[in-house]
Amino acid sequence: MREHTTVRTVAGPWSLATSRTFWEGFAPAALPTRRDTTDLRTVFLVDRDWSRAKATVHQDGATARITVTGEGDLDAAATQAARFLALDVDGRGWPAVGDRDPVIGAAQRSLPGLRPCGFHSPYEAAAWAVLSQRVRIAQAAHLRRDLIRRHGHAGAFPEPERLRALDLDLPGRKPEYLRAVAEAALDGLLDGGRLRDMDAETAVAQVRQVKGLGPFAAELVVLRGANHPDGLPRHESRLDAEIVARYGAGTTLAHVAEAWRPYRTWAAFHLRALRERRSCA
Repeated sequence: MREHTTVRTVAGPWSLATSRTFWEGFAPAALPTRRDTTDLRTVFLVDRDWSRAKATVHQDGATARITVTGEGDLDAAATQAARFLALDVDGRGWPAVGDRDPVIGAAQRSLPGLRPCGFHSPYEAAAWAVLSQRVRIAQAAHLRRDLIRRHGHAGAFPEPERLRALDLDLPGRKPEYLRAVAEAALDGLLDGGRLRDMDAETAVAQVRQVKGLGPFAAELVVLRGANHPDGLPRHESRLDAEIVARYGAGTTLAHVAEAWRPYRTWAAFHLRALRERRSCA
């Protein structure tokens, strides 16, 4: 087992504690709650070579120390960890969005330093999108945990090669669609860096080529899997409801989102996070 540490300066507001608290309550891929450390620890598949990596992220002011251990491409693992925590995004312009939009400004104050996080990769986001189709979130989370327990690698999600070969007893067409997700990952269609480098709309169109992934799922893969900073989730009914609750009856995503550029994903993420926190209170 090898170890590699990367130290990076994070541009703009960032709080590891706020991000970790959110991720611990993120039902689709929740981190285990830990009270013994302020660091964030997680296990994931590196989408460069599908090796397992363990990451420990520590914050010291504006500096993030990312330590990854594993047998695969550890440089790629560190890059991916920065991506799934949005530490590689220049957030110096993010406070100005709150100045332009008082609703987002209030969300920023309520969730200080929060950056989008939750899925390790587009591949895992796509698998979740399939598992959660037409079932409750709690049931989908159980299916995901069972997949990891039975077929994963020491806490990491099953590699695409393995997932493709499994004969899974799952509801509906989920086995077929999971195999399609695995094929797409092996073909490079779900590469996180590649999707991030595209504009969000082009990336969503590419992901929609994957069998079983509709508009909502494709947006989830790009905006929450690749952690693209500037895209719009146009098929999230809960976000639409939160916009009406915060901005007033008749207000739509299109009415408010222009002021959020170039952090439209971040603004939408904050509104959803506030809604989830309120529903759990």
